[in-house]
Amino acid sequence: MNTSLSWIKAYVPDLDVTAQEYMDAMTLSGSKVEGYEELDADLDKIVIGQIKKIEKHPDADKLVVCQVDVGAREEIQIVTGAPNVKEGQKVPVVLDGGRVAGGHDGKKTPGGIKIKKGKLRGVPSNGMMCSIEELGSNRDMYPEAPEEGIYIFEEDAVVGESAVKALGLEDVVFEYEITSNRVDCFGVLGLAREAAATFQKEFQPPAVTATGNEEDVNDYIKVRVNDTELCPRYCARVVKNIKIAPSPKWMQRRLASQGIRPINNIVDITNYVMEEYGQPMHAYDLDTIAGHEIIVRRALKDEKFVTLDGQERTMDDSVLMICDGEKAVGIAGIMGGENSMITDHVQTMLFEAACFDGTNIRLSSKKVGLRTDASGKFEKGLDPNNAIDAINRACQLIEELGAGEVVGGVVDVYGKRKEGRRIPFDPEKINRLLGTDIKKETMLEYFRKIDLDYDEAAQEVIAPSWRQDLECLADLAEEVARFYGYDNIPTTLPTGEATTGKLSFKLRVEEVARNIAEYCGFSQGMTYSFESPKVFDKLLLPADSELRKTVVISNPLGEDFSIMRTISLNGMLTSLSANYNRRNRNVRLYELGNIYLPKQVPVTELPEERMQFTLGMYGEGDFYTMKGVIEEFFDKVGLSGKETYDPNAGKPFLHPGRQANVIYDGQVMGYLGEIHPQVADNYSIRDRVYVAVIDMPKVVERASFDRKYEGIARFPAVTRDISMVMKKNILVGEVEKIFEAKGGQYLESYELFDLYEGAQITAGYKSVAYSLTFRAKDKTLEEADYAPAMDKILKALEAMGVELRK
Repeated sequence: MNTSLSWIKAYVPDLDVTAQEYMDAMTLSGSKVEGYEELDADLDKIVIGQIKKIEKHPDADKLVVCQVDVGAREEIQIVTGAPNVKEGQKVPVVLDGGRVAGGHDGKKTPGGIKIKKGKLRGVPSNGMMCSIEELGSNRDMYPEAPEEGIYIFEEDAVVGESAVKALGLEDVVFEYEITSNRVDCFGVLGLAREAAATFQKEFQPPAVTATGNEEDVNDYIKVRVNDTELCPRYCARVVKNIKIAPSPKWMQRRLASQGIRPINNIVDITNYVMEEYGQPMHAYDLDTIAGHEIIVRRALKDEKFVTLDGQERTMDDSVLMICDGEKAVGIAGIMGGENSMITDHVQTMLFEAACFDGTNIRLSSKKVGLRTDASGKFEKGLDPNNAIDAINRACQLIEELGAGEVVGGVVDVYGKRKEGRRIPFDPEKINRLLGTDIKKETMLEYFRKIDLDYDEAAQEVIAPSWRQDLECLADLAEEVARFYGYDNIPTTLPTGEATTGKLSFKLRVEEVARNIAEYCGFSQGMTYSFESPKVFDKLLLPADSELRKTVVISNPLGEDFSIMRTISLNGMLTSLSANYNRRNRNVRLYELGNIYLPKQVPVTELPEERMQFTLGMYGEGDFYTMKGVIEEFFDKVGLSGKETYDPNAGKPFLHPGRQANVIYDGQVMGYLGEIHPQVADNYSIRDRVYVAVIDMPKVVERASFDRKYEGIARFPAVTRDISMVMKKNILVGEVEKIFEAKGGQYLESYELFDLYEGAQITAGYKSVAYSLTFRAKDKTLEEADYAPAMDKILKALEAMGVELRK
């Protein structure tokens, strides 16, 4: 939504602010201004001049020498090649040292182009006469401007005055981001009301006067609405003796500021009222309406219709149509038909202002492949009470501009009238909610500024029908807050009678995961759940992998975001790749994010969402570093001591000899390992990358925060070292299982302290040394207490093929 400051000031005449002040204040009061453009930012020292005399250039056939009166009894000489100059014309003139916005090609130059005195083919020239393009605009917005040559003012233009002001370029255009629940702000009047309240000025909307002759509009047109749900209100008025002509300059300038090209008085009035009231309108040639009857009905299945743009479109029975006694003449809320369009030969015109169901208009617009300014407003859900005001305003403008004779009366088909909403008003509760101490009278003053009424007896605020966003007390509190000033609300602690809450068990486990990761040097990342199907090829997943069965997004942002991820590694590797290629060293990242596993394909029900704890790193650290992080996490959530690792994980995206499934109590909880070199290369990483992925739902099922305190041991420990020689394919985890099974009640801990492979060991074997610690809680151990356990351990090791080093 765009508006010009001059149009806002037409309804808030006392508004005197700079563009930046307006932008800042309106944004803080809830009408977010994205930015603004000062139309005269690159224009300087441009006045209205009158050509007094024209002579041929002595040394150039296409140049002429003009003597130009620029006011203040000053006459300057300008050399020009413009083909349309004539004596007596009034034209825009840039004086010496002034600036224009761009060249004759219409392209703007940042900062503008400075004009200086000089000579053209030896003849002095002390300024420049301008085309509309050089002033930063174009013929679309100034249709009276010539296709080639300088702009010509009308005869009543005052010589010496600002040409920028005369052209309406002494203005600022603001761009707003209006939320869809504030349909009232999709019109200039709504924004002007907001501006008046924001700057505490008087809001003066246009006074709509009664129009129409002594005739009765019902003698000209009948209206029947067959579907009142999709069309709750339809207003129609008739204008006869139409006189097509250009609209006045003030209207053209205001429409141009909205980016709307002026066409003629009739079309411009409908566009003007649409922008002013936020209510789209349409005009039909009444002589083309069969039977002088309008019927609002649903389209027939596969019904064909040619719209104003000359395109034939196919309807279905969900699309609402405007029809006459024989045929369709418009797609409701979207575009009229070619068969009833307004031409220069129109004599009698039918004005339409209606309200249509917003959802239906949005869906219909997509079905017919046509979105217009009107459909963009209708689909927000307009206020039906606004339609009659808009059509009366349009008829008022018709009479004021002499564009036709308005027939008396209005056809108004309005079923169930929409009333304003009554909201209980409790100023104390609003103050508690905001943490403020604002007086009741002050709150009511804010409400009055935005046309909210107050019923003192019922203690209720009455929101008008066009404020669809106001539903409850919290909405009233927001109105108070935005006009009181968010920056004026003090910082307060929340108050209430509720007991102190705490995180759910699932969130506590996730919090432990975050704390452990960050303690181990990992930084949190967040990646998209939307991915590309190409991800699976980058990860070397086979064609028949279950992970390729995905939830496909029906309206994706693009192919790269067309499916829901079934594996969390792509986002992690993409983030690591970005860091690697920016030469960041020793990067460690983690993410807690969902994957989406469809229960069947095609999808008929919601997929299973599973939270994944994903870690990734390169630089310092290796496989065992990552393994340590996983074990630290398991220890903190009560799963310590029972996890094992299966090297036969079978993950194609991991290095075949450096990967393992993480197993707890016989259940695969996740996996870890080094990324396959080819996968790393696919992500442009030239370093070893290690990852780990833990399935959080499985962890939550088994996690426990129950802890039992055990005092410091009072009796000394006994340690025994075991040095063993075993085949390389025997994992130390298998050795540790024997310690756990055979160690007996006194085995307190064990620690691997040596691992050797070399010339002194038989090929294919390795030397492993452990330190075992035994301790009793109630006595000092003697050899007889732990010797049986050591014997059992040694026998079990021998049975596994492990030899003791002598």
